[in-house]
Amino acid sequence: MDSEVLVALSLSLVGGLSTSLGALFVILTKAPNLKMLGLLQGFAAGLMLSISFFDLAHNAINSIGFLKGNIWFFGGVIFFAIVANFIPEPSLAPTIEAKNKKKQVDEGGKDIMKKHRRQVLFSGIITAVGISLHNFPEGMAVFLGSLKGLRVGLNLALAIALHNIPEGVAVALPVYFATQSKWQAFKLATVSGLAEPLGVIIVAYLFPSSLDPEILEGLLGSVGGVMAFLTLHEMLPLAFDYAGQKQAVKAVFFGMAFMSASLYFLEISLPSDVGL
Repeated sequence: MDSEVLVALSLSLVGGLSTSLGALFVILTKAPNLKMLGLLQGFAAGLMLSISFFDLAHNAINSIGFLKGNIWFFGGVIFFAIVANFIPEPSLAPTIEAKNKKKQVDEGGKDIMKKHRRQVLFSGIITAVGISLHNFPEGMAVFLGSLKGLRVGLNLALAIALHNIPEGVAVALPVYFATQSKWQAFKLATVSGLAEPLGVIIVAYLFPSSLDPEILEGLLGSVGGVMAFLTLHEMLPLAFDYAGQKQAVKAVFFGMAFMSASLYFLEISLPSDVGL
């Protein structure tokens, strides 16, 4: 393996594995109550929507044109809307009013958690897949940046590491809440970050000779469409159920603003001829 690839791979591991730091934050703190879970789900939905619209779809439109970019984006939406019809929905059993109000206060949260466990876990898996796909081109950017020099690659890897910590939280939180397994939450968040070094390997050995850049941008635009559909179809209803509409919407916009700021600072740390 070339020394340049080894350096880029090491730097991408620094950035990618920072999702593990986000997971550690989740598993080392007290498990959140249902309202906090809803707020954090809203925050994660905001991260996903920001990535979908302001990163993946935006880059596709800028690279291959407005019409083609939108065709790829909505192609992803339609594709997964069809696929979703064949995915069994987690059952949402209605909450039964307890006769004893004191018991409802003490035990209601646990009962709701059991009923919604599969849905919460599904939401965590959606987030992990979406963030993995988002991290993939970041690995490509680390490789291209490291070709400019170690300083550029290191600065970019550190910027991505800071950018990835809240993504690790967004992945680990619903998994930990649903499974009560610290290891499962940590493992899934870590795996989602490993898409970054995978991006280095792909761009170093496969991308230059086998994949047209226009096709790649179109596929990433489609990924944006899939992520937007999944966020609006699966994650927002959870946030509304647990935190209430008004509070969940505020959390969504906070998540969008946070990710947009993160993407901006990541962008200005890149050389002018290297993009995400």
